[in-house]
Amino acid sequence: MHVQKSIPRQGSTLAHGTFTARETVFVCPAGRHGAEGIFVTRRAQVLRDALLPGRSIGYDVMALVGRERYLRHRQREEIQETLLHEHGIVLSTGTISDLARLFAEYLGALHLARAERLRTAMRRDGGWPLHIDATGENGRGTLLVAYAGWRGWVLGAWRIPTERADAILPRLREVAGVFGAPCAIVRDLGRAMIPAAATFVAELGLPIPILSCHAHFLGDVGRDLLDAGHDALRRLFRGAKVRPDLRLFAREIGRSLGEDIPRVREAVVAWTARQEGGYALPDEPAHALGVLRALAQWALDYAADSSGADYPFDRPYLNFYDRCLHARRVCDAFLRKPPVKKPILRAIGGLVRILDRVEGNPAFAQAACPLYRRAELFDELRIALRLFPVRSDCVQTRRRIDDPHEIQDIQAAVGRLTASLRERRPQRGPARDARQSIDEILAHFDRHGSSLWGHAISLPQEAGGGIRLVSRTNNILEGLHRAVKQGERRRSGRKVLTDDFEHLPPQAVLARNLLRPDYVEIVCGTLDDLPRAFAELDAHRRQRASKSQLEGNLDEHTDTPEIATASLPSPDRRLVRTPDLVARFLAAAQSRAPRVSNAAVAG
Repeated sequence: MHVQKSIPRQGSTLAHGTFTARETVFVCPAGRHGAEGIFVTRRAQVLRDALLPGRSIGYDVMALVGRERYLRHRQREEIQETLLHEHGIVLSTGTISDLARLFAEYLGALHLARAERLRTAMRRDGGWPLHIDATGENGRGTLLVAYAGWRGWVLGAWRIPTERADAILPRLREVAGVFGAPCAIVRDLGRAMIPAAATFVAELGLPIPILSCHAHFLGDVGRDLLDAGHDALRRLFRGAKVRPDLRLFAREIGRSLGEDIPRVREAVVAWTARQEGGYALPDEPAHALGVLRALAQWALDYAADSSGADYPFDRPYLNFYDRCLHARRVCDAFLRKPPVKKPILRAIGGLVRILDRVEGNPAFAQAACPLYRRAELFDELRIALRLFPVRSDCVQTRRRIDDPHEIQDIQAAVGRLTASLRERRPQRGPARDARQSIDEILAHFDRHGSSLWGHAISLPQEAGGGIRLVSRTNNILEGLHRAVKQGERRRSGRKVLTDDFEHLPPQAVLARNLLRPDYVEIVCGTLDDLPRAFAELDAHRRQRASKSQLEGNLDEHTDTPEIATASLPSPDRRLVRTPDLVARFLAAAQSRAPRVSNAAVAG
């Protein structure tokens, strides 16, 4: 090799900061090679190992930016400040965005490059259960994720136009082609997931159990049971404006108390601790107003009765209804010994008038009474399934089940419950709502009962034999989706993440694997070695590209074609908003072209 040229090269890495290097480029003295006349050159290997191709930024800088962006969910300005103050590197926010996108691409490529190692590790476990679920925001930016349940690894993430079977099935084939067939599939009860999983297993021709997520099953039963009554109760509360008027009541009393509120709070605490005097309000007017204010605030704080599991496991408007009834009875207790001061009488009268909109309106009771009965049936089912158990002493426990005998106990408990429901079902008479409630529960078991069981997987002898359980729920995957969304909200400050999810690279979900030590050890050794693994990827790419160019056989990149099933995907939205297209359509609409009849079109 002869020296072709010597050039200065700018660079920025965490290890060296910002620097200028003198690079000597060598060239083959034999001249051009190949049909296209390609010069064979050699660049400085030390710079190739440190800097991204065609850039002056190091692999370690890109790795830092990617981890800060996708794991710590920091904003561009925060990353920019870290690079400047801790490493003396100056980058624009646009460059940081570009590096974050590039990190996701490199991580996806590294994940596939280490697929055989990951596959071997899961084979030693005796297989891997596939958890599949899709998430998005307002029906857009849909991300489909394939998750290895026992290892806790994201195996694949793809953007799909909508949650449809013809968009999901190719991705299932892709993940099986890379990592092998799963030992089980856990999916939700969506209209797309059910046929996609069934077709996938039929194509494989293997006895792979397809399991319905128990949490999704329970949620579907709860919504079918409670939606009508809960929605009716919500409409009644909104129509009666109970909540805004209670807030106004508490706010006006707080405004009248002014700066005395801290002292009044202490007086209310002292009143609650006092046993004598029955249920009469305090004699001091300010203290009495403080008690009434606290009563209104207690009624508004119905969220405290929730277990944190969300609807239908919690019924917020039913809790609000209960608190309003209790608050109204408290007012009756206060009025057994009416206060002497007129401001107190006016205040308690105003609170009674607000609460009477609930107790005095029979429509509230007509909506709440059947809702109580249906909620009891639902709680029976979730106790039998041992999911989101009813809180005892304000403590809610969620425990992962690892014992096959416990799964059998749960299945037996569900069997006893269904038998009991069939016996309790009224055959005729006025108990129409009870009959419909039981029928709805039994219909769900008829549709999905066969996919609720089969979580005990027999491990092969080379994996140690025995039995290992597949998780009964997709909660691990739901938790991953929740963590990604919470991180994006932290980064963007937006509650609605529609635009963020449309622009989030799907490979960014793979960054969650970097929190798993076993995954990191297989893929790159340690997180500090991640930049070196990225550099090795580029070295292999250059080697393959050089060989294919010299042989005149350049491999083409192939990918699964995406079927555009969404009504208005982002690329189409940009297309239909281009001024030229809009002008063309408007010009055609305003033209003098003769009207064409429907019959002519049909002909």
